[in-house]
Amino acid sequence: MGRIVVGMDADVVVIGGGPAGLSGAKALARSLRSVVVVDDDRPRNAPADGAHNVLGHEGIAPRDLLAIGRRELEGYGGRVVDGRVVDARRTDGGFVVELADGGALTARRLLLAGGGVDELPDVPGLAQRWGRDVLHCPYCHGYEVRGQAIGVLATSPVSVHSTLMFSQLSPDVVLFAHGYSPTAEERATLDARGVQVVEGAVAGVEVTDDRLSGVRLASGEVVAREALVVTSFVRARTDHLAGLDLPVEELRMGDLVLGTKIVAEPTGRTPVTGVWAAGNAVEPMGQVVASMAAGLMAGAQLNMDLITNP
Repeated sequence: MGRIVVGMDADVVVIGGGPAGLSGAKALARSLRSVVVVDDDRPRNAPADGAHNVLGHEGIAPRDLLAIGRRELEGYGGRVVDGRVVDARRTDGGFVVELADGGALTARRLLLAGGGVDELPDVPGLAQRWGRDVLHCPYCHGYEVRGQAIGVLATSPVSVHSTLMFSQLSPDVVLFAHGYSPTAEERATLDARGVQVVEGAVAGVEVTDDRLSGVRLASGEVVAREALVVTSFVRARTDHLAGLDLPVEELRMGDLVLGTKIVAEPTGRTPVTGVWAAGNAVEPMGQVVASMAAGLMAGAQLNMDLITNP
């Protein structure tokens, strides 16, 4: 049975205790596998007031959702270790995961679910408002800013795509041509949707009573806005996994590079034998429920791999 692991701390160590990691760990624990989740409490969606489109938990605070997941996992015998992984490498019969406090865990398999990090455009004030009224996803936060005065910071053609989606949610959307000027065809499409294009670089944001109140241009002009949409560069969290020699590739949309991600099959299997990955580290655009589903798939596949390759 999976709970008897001779010479190992666990069948599977899961690195990252977000929706993907906890979902995968729970699937393994329900299959009577010994599983340990190591988490450093840096969820990507932590700045957000709530997680949306999570059926049965609409608008739940991100950390509350994870706390529920932890309790469910522990109810099936899984363990959660609060700590930071500094490296992981192959060892005889499995893997060793090194922790920042000097400790280590050994396992027969690994599930990588460390998520991604959003790198924002270099505009003062964006990071402080991120996840509140500086947004990126219409499905994650769009309903909450419906009908408001919305701005979109243009950095690439993707920003035009975002503008069109947010124009579905408000009649007052402005595109700031900060780092990208729309083509004539794109301008015609935006004009048809009633979107104004404001030329010039953006120098910062204005905040009044702890709420976004405007976007400040380099010229000094301030355009009143209640929300600002930006496109982040999503970088997979892999710096702490150097010992695995894990393949990482660019996330591309045509010629545009939108981020980095771990190379993995739809099942979560990576090219590194014995290592699976799930969540935003593999699919940076995945929302909470998509990450949960990916974690569940990876957990099920890991269990089968342990059955067929004990």
